[in-house]
Amino acid sequence: MPQDGGATATAPDVVKETTTQAFVKDVIEESRRQPVLVDFWAPWCGPCKQLTPVLEKAVKGAKGKAKLVKMNIDEHPSIPGQMGIQSIPAVIAFVNGQPIDGFLGALPESQVTAFIERLIKDRVGGEEKDLLKEADAALAEGDATTAADIYAQILAKDATNAQALAGLARAYVETGAIEQAKQTLALVPQSKQNDPAVAAARAALELAEQAKSLGPVAELEQKVAANPLDHQARYDLAVALNAQGRRKEALDHLLEIVRRDRKWNDDGARKQLVQLFDAWGPTDEATIEGRRRLSSILFA
Repeated sequence: MPQDGGATATAPDVVKETTTQAFVKDVIEESRRQPVLVDFWAPWCGPCKQLTPVLEKAVKGAKGKAKLVKMNIDEHPSIPGQMGIQSIPAVIAFVNGQPIDGFLGALPESQVTAFIERLIKDRVGGEEKDLLKEADAALAEGDATTAADIYAQILAKDATNAQALAGLARAYVETGAIEQAKQTLALVPQSKQNDPAVAAARAALELAEQAKSLGPVAELEQKVAANPLDHQARYDLAVALNAQGRRKEALDHLLEIVRRDRKWNDDGARKQLVQLFDAWGPTDEATIEGRRRLSSILFA
Protein backbone atom coordinates (compact mmCIF):
# COMPACT_ATOMS: atom_id res chain seq x y z
CA MET A 1 0.00 0.00 0.00
CA PRO A 2 1.47 3.41 -0.89
CA GLN A 3 2.41 5.60 2.03
CA ASP A 4 0.73 8.86 1.09
CA GLY A 5 -2.30 10.92 2.02
CA GLY A 6 -4.41 9.20 -0.64
CA ALA A 7 -3.57 5.66 0.45
CA THR A 8 -6.43 3.20 0.34
CA ALA A 9 -6.63 -0.19 1.99
CA THR A 10 -6.02 -3.19 -0.23
CA ALA A 11 -8.03 -5.33 2.19
CA PRO A 12 -10.61 -2.99 3.81
CA ASP A 13 -11.86 -5.74 6.10
CA VAL A 14 -8.57 -5.94 8.02
CA VAL A 15 -6.50 -2.91 6.87
CA LYS A 16 -7.73 0.66 6.68
CA GLU A 17 -6.77 4.32 7.12
CA THR A 18 -8.36 6.32 9.92
CA THR A 19 -8.83 9.96 10.89
CA THR A 20 -9.07 11.86 14.14
CA GLN A 21 -12.86 11.85 13.82
CA ALA A 22 -13.08 8.11 13.07
CA PHE A 23 -10.51 6.95 15.63
CA VAL A 24 -13.03 6.02 18.33
CA LYS A 25 -15.09 3.93 15.90
CA ASP A 26 -12.16 2.38 13.99
CA VAL A 27 -9.93 1.65 16.97
CA ILE A 28 -11.57 1.97 20.39
CA GLU A 29 -14.90 0.35 19.51
CA GLU A 30 -13.42 -2.15 17.03
CA SER A 31 -10.84 -3.34 19.58
CA ARG A 32 -13.69 -4.65 21.74
CA ARG A 33 -14.25 -7.29 19.02
CA GLN A 34 -10.64 -8.18 18.18
CA PRO A 35 -7.18 -6.64 18.69
CA VAL A 36 -6.51 -3.54 16.58
CA LEU A 37 -2.99 -2.43 15.69
CA VAL A 38 -2.60 1.29 15.06
CA ASP A 39 0.29 2.22 12.78
CA PHE A 40 1.32 5.85 13.22
CA TRP A 41 3.21 6.90 10.09
CA ALA A 42 4.05 9.83 7.78
CA PRO A 43 4.82 10.08 4.04
CA TRP A 44 8.38 11.30 4.70
CA CYS A 45 9.25 8.36 6.99
CA GLY A 46 11.48 5.79 5.24
CA PRO A 47 11.24 3.07 7.92
CA CYS A 48 7.43 3.45 7.79
CA LYS A 49 7.51 2.39 4.14
CA GLN A 50 9.58 -0.68 5.08
CA LEU A 51 7.20 -1.65 7.87
CA THR A 52 3.92 -1.25 5.94
CA PRO A 53 4.05 -4.41 3.77
CA VAL A 54 5.32 -6.46 6.72
CA LEU A 55 2.47 -5.29 8.95
CA GLU A 56 -0.15 -5.85 6.27
CA LYS A 57 1.08 -9.34 5.47
CA ALA A 58 1.11 -10.36 9.14
CA VAL A 59 -2.34 -8.95 9.83
CA LYS A 60 -3.82 -10.61 6.74
CA GLY A 61 -2.19 -13.84 7.88
CA ALA A 62 -4.15 -13.57 11.14
CA LYS A 63 -7.33 -14.33 9.13
CA GLY A 64 -9.55 -11.69 10.71
CA LYS A 65 -8.33 -12.20 14.29
CA ALA A 66 -6.68 -8.76 14.27
CA LYS A 67 -7.01 -5.54 12.30
CA LEU A 68 -4.59 -2.83 11.20
CA VAL A 69 -5.56 0.84 11.29
CA LYS A 70 -3.15 3.41 9.87
CA MET A 71 -2.97 7.04 10.93
CA ASN A 72 -0.99 9.71 9.06
CA ILE A 73 0.40 11.86 11.87
CA ASP A 74 0.96 14.83 9.53
CA GLU A 75 -2.74 14.99 8.69
CA HIS A 76 -3.96 13.89 12.12
CA PRO A 77 -1.48 15.01 14.82
CA SER A 78 -3.77 15.35 17.83
CA ILE A 79 -4.23 11.68 18.80
CA PRO A 80 -0.53 10.69 18.48
CA GLY A 81 0.25 13.88 20.42
CA GLN A 82 -2.14 12.89 23.20
CA MET A 83 -0.58 9.40 23.31
CA GLY A 84 2.95 10.78 23.53
CA ILE A 85 4.10 9.37 20.17
CA GLN A 86 7.44 11.09 19.56
CA SER A 87 9.00 8.88 16.87
CA ILE A 88 7.67 6.78 14.02
CA PRO A 89 6.91 4.20 12.90
CA ALA A 90 5.07 3.47 16.12
CA VAL A 91 2.63 0.58 16.39
CA ILE A 92 0.23 0.45 19.33
CA ALA A 93 -2.07 -2.52 19.97
CA PHE A 94 -5.54 -1.88 21.40
CA VAL A 95 -7.62 -4.56 23.12
CA ASN A 96 -11.00 -3.93 24.79
CA GLY A 97 -10.70 -0.22 24.13
CA GLN A 98 -7.28 0.18 25.77
CA PRO A 99 -3.68 0.37 24.48
CA ILE A 100 -1.92 -2.71 25.88
CA ASP A 101 1.30 -3.17 23.91
CA GLY A 102 3.38 -1.70 21.09
CA PHE A 103 6.73 -1.28 19.42
CA LEU A 104 8.82 1.36 17.66
CA GLY A 105 10.75 1.08 14.42
CA ALA A 106 10.66 -1.20 11.39
CA LEU A 107 10.94 -4.65 12.96
CA PRO A 108 11.69 -7.73 10.81
CA GLU A 109 8.79 -9.91 9.71
CA SER A 110 9.45 -12.64 12.29
CA GLN A 111 9.20 -10.18 15.19
CA VAL A 112 6.07 -8.52 13.84
CA THR A 113 4.46 -11.94 13.41
CA ALA A 114 5.42 -12.94 16.95
CA PHE A 115 3.95 -9.67 18.28
CA ILE A 116 0.60 -10.38 16.60
CA GLU A 117 0.63 -14.02 17.68
CA ARG A 118 0.95 -12.89 21.30
CA LEU A 119 -2.08 -10.64 20.83
CA ILE A 120 -4.35 -13.20 19.20
CA LYS A 121 -2.85 -16.20 21.04
CA ASP A 122 -2.73 -18.18 17.82
CA ARG A 123 -0.46 -18.79 14.84
CA VAL A 124 -0.25 -16.24 12.08
CA GLY A 125 -0.23 -17.76 8.62
CA GLY A 126 -0.96 -21.22 10.01
CA GLU A 127 -2.55 -22.41 6.78
CA GLU A 128 0.51 -21.33 4.80
CA LYS A 129 2.84 -23.13 7.21
CA ASP A 130 0.77 -26.30 6.94
CA LEU A 131 0.87 -26.14 3.14
CA LEU A 132 4.65 -25.70 3.22
CA LYS A 133 4.98 -28.82 5.37
CA GLU A 134 2.75 -30.74 2.97
CA ALA A 135 4.77 -29.61 -0.05
CA ASP A 136 8.10 -30.36 1.62
CA ALA A 137 6.88 -33.85 2.52
CA ALA A 138 5.76 -34.52 -1.05
CA LEU A 139 9.14 -33.38 -2.37
CA ALA A 140 10.98 -35.58 0.13
CA GLU A 141 8.92 -38.55 -1.04
CA GLY A 142 9.90 -37.90 -4.66
CA ASP A 143 6.54 -36.47 -5.78
CA ALA A 144 7.91 -33.27 -7.34
CA THR A 145 4.74 -32.59 -9.36
CA THR A 146 2.46 -32.49 -6.31
CA ALA A 147 5.03 -30.45 -4.39
CA ALA A 148 5.29 -27.91 -7.22
CA ASP A 149 1.49 -27.52 -7.32
CA ILE A 150 1.35 -26.78 -3.59
CA TYR A 151 4.27 -24.35 -3.71
CA ALA A 152 2.49 -22.57 -6.57
CA GLN A 153 -0.66 -22.23 -4.42
CA ILE A 154 1.38 -20.53 -1.70
CA LEU A 155 3.13 -18.23 -4.18
CA ALA A 156 -0.21 -17.19 -5.69
CA LYS A 157 -0.97 -15.56 -2.32
CA ASP A 158 2.56 -14.47 -1.43
CA ALA A 159 4.91 -14.19 -4.40
CA THR A 160 7.91 -13.40 -2.17
CA ASN A 161 7.68 -16.46 0.11
CA ALA A 162 11.30 -17.60 0.16
CA GLN A 163 10.55 -21.15 1.33
CA ALA A 164 7.98 -21.70 -1.39
CA LEU A 165 10.25 -20.24 -4.08
CA ALA A 166 13.10 -22.45 -2.88
CA GLY A 167 10.83 -25.50 -2.79
CA LEU A 168 9.51 -24.84 -6.28
CA ALA A 169 13.06 -24.45 -7.56
CA ARG A 170 13.99 -27.80 -6.01
CA ALA A 171 10.94 -29.41 -7.58
CA TYR A 172 12.11 -28.12 -10.96
CA VAL A 173 15.60 -29.51 -10.28
CA GLU A 174 14.08 -32.91 -9.47
CA THR A 175 12.27 -32.98 -12.83
CA GLY A 176 15.32 -31.76 -14.76
CA ALA A 177 13.87 -28.32 -15.52
CA ILE A 178 17.10 -26.51 -14.74
CA GLU A 179 16.27 -23.22 -16.47
CA GLN A 180 12.93 -22.94 -14.65
CA ALA A 181 14.76 -23.60 -11.38
CA LYS A 182 17.17 -20.74 -12.14
CA GLN A 183 14.32 -18.40 -13.02
CA THR A 184 12.48 -19.28 -9.82
CA LEU A 185 15.51 -18.65 -7.60
CA ALA A 186 16.01 -15.30 -9.35
CA LEU A 187 12.63 -14.23 -7.90
CA VAL A 188 13.82 -14.60 -4.29
CA PRO A 189 14.02 -11.12 -2.70
CA GLN A 190 17.54 -9.90 -1.99
CA SER A 191 16.81 -9.76 1.75
CA LYS A 192 16.03 -13.50 1.77
CA GLN A 193 18.96 -14.76 -0.32
CA ASN A 194 20.61 -16.27 2.76
CA ASP A 195 17.50 -18.14 3.90
CA PRO A 196 18.51 -21.78 4.61
CA ALA A 197 15.87 -23.12 2.21
CA VAL A 198 17.16 -20.84 -0.56
CA ALA A 199 20.77 -21.89 0.10
CA ALA A 200 19.73 -25.54 -0.09
CA ALA A 201 17.89 -24.99 -3.39
CA ARG A 202 20.89 -23.14 -4.81
CA ALA A 203 23.20 -26.00 -3.82
CA ALA A 204 20.85 -28.56 -5.39
CA LEU A 205 20.77 -26.55 -8.61
CA GLU A 206 24.57 -26.31 -8.76
CA LEU A 207 24.89 -30.06 -8.20
CA ALA A 208 22.37 -30.77 -10.96
CA GLU A 209 24.30 -28.54 -13.36
CA GLN A 210 27.53 -30.35 -12.49
CA ALA A 211 25.88 -33.72 -13.15
CA LYS A 212 24.68 -32.64 -16.61
CA SER A 213 28.25 -32.39 -17.85
CA LEU A 214 29.23 -35.87 -16.74
CA GLY A 215 29.14 -39.16 -18.62
CA PRO A 216 26.92 -42.16 -17.82
CA VAL A 217 27.25 -43.64 -14.33
CA ALA A 218 28.25 -47.04 -15.74
CA GLU A 219 31.26 -45.57 -17.55
CA LEU A 220 32.39 -43.72 -14.43
CA GLU A 221 32.01 -46.87 -12.35
CA GLN A 222 34.22 -48.73 -14.83
CA LYS A 223 36.89 -46.03 -14.57
CA VAL A 224 36.93 -46.22 -10.78
CA ALA A 225 37.01 -50.03 -10.84
CA ALA A 226 39.94 -49.95 -13.27
CA ASN A 227 41.87 -47.40 -11.18
CA PRO A 228 40.73 -46.84 -7.59
CA LEU A 229 43.21 -43.96 -7.33
CA ASP A 230 41.50 -41.99 -10.12
CA HIS A 231 40.02 -39.45 -7.72
CA GLN A 232 38.54 -37.29 -10.46
CA ALA A 233 36.55 -40.23 -11.83
CA ARG A 234 35.42 -41.13 -8.31
CA TYR A 235 34.45 -37.50 -7.66
CA ASP A 236 32.45 -37.33 -10.91
CA LEU A 237 30.81 -40.64 -10.08
CA ALA A 238 29.68 -39.28 -6.70
CA VAL A 239 28.10 -36.23 -8.35
CA ALA A 240 26.35 -38.42 -10.93
CA LEU A 241 25.08 -40.83 -8.26
CA ASN A 242 23.67 -37.97 -6.23
CA ALA A 243 21.78 -36.73 -9.29
CA GLN A 244 20.10 -40.15 -9.41
CA GLY A 245 19.14 -39.92 -5.75
CA ARG A 246 21.75 -42.51 -4.69
CA ARG A 247 22.97 -40.47 -1.75
CA LYS A 248 24.67 -43.15 0.31
CA GLU A 249 26.79 -44.28 -2.65
CA ALA A 250 27.72 -40.67 -3.40
CA LEU A 251 28.77 -40.27 0.23
CA ASP A 252 30.85 -43.44 0.14
CA HIS A 253 32.90 -42.28 -2.84
CA LEU A 254 33.55 -38.74 -1.63
CA LEU A 255 34.49 -39.98 1.84
CA GLU A 256 36.84 -42.49 0.22
CA ILE A 257 38.65 -39.63 -1.54
CA VAL A 258 38.95 -37.70 1.75
CA ARG A 259 40.27 -40.84 3.45
CA ARG A 260 42.85 -41.54 0.72
CA ASP A 261 43.99 -37.97 -0.06
CA ARG A 262 42.52 -35.12 1.95
CA LYS A 263 44.40 -32.46 -0.03
CA TRP A 264 43.33 -33.70 -3.47
CA ASN A 265 42.05 -30.89 -5.72
CA ASP A 266 42.40 -28.27 -2.97
CA ASP A 267 40.25 -30.24 -0.51
CA GLY A 268 37.68 -30.71 -3.27
CA ALA A 269 36.01 -33.85 -1.94
CA ARG A 270 35.30 -32.34 1.47
CA LYS A 271 33.97 -29.15 -0.14
CA GLN A 272 31.69 -31.22 -2.33
CA LEU A 273 30.42 -33.08 0.72
CA VAL A 274 29.54 -29.77 2.38
CA GLN A 275 27.61 -28.75 -0.73
CA LEU A 276 25.73 -32.05 -0.63
CA PHE A 277 24.87 -31.49 3.04
CA ASP A 278 23.55 -28.01 2.17
CA ALA A 279 21.42 -29.43 -0.65
CA TRP A 280 20.03 -32.29 1.43
CA GLY A 281 19.33 -30.20 4.51
CA PRO A 282 20.61 -30.56 8.09
CA THR A 283 17.99 -33.10 9.22
CA ASP A 284 18.31 -35.50 6.28
CA GLU A 285 19.58 -38.94 7.31
CA ALA A 286 22.31 -38.87 4.67
CA THR A 287 23.54 -35.48 5.96
CA ILE A 288 23.63 -36.71 9.56
CA GLU A 289 25.48 -39.90 8.62
CA GLY A 290 27.81 -38.05 6.26
CA ARG A 291 28.81 -35.43 8.83
CA ARG A 292 29.46 -38.15 11.42
CA ARG A 293 31.62 -40.20 9.07
CA LEU A 294 33.48 -37.14 7.78
CA SER A 295 34.30 -36.05 11.34
CA SER A 296 35.60 -39.51 12.19
CA ILE A 297 37.99 -39.34 9.22
CA LEU A 298 39.14 -35.76 9.80
CA PHE A 299 39.65 -36.05 13.55
CA ALA A 300 40.76 -39.66 13.84
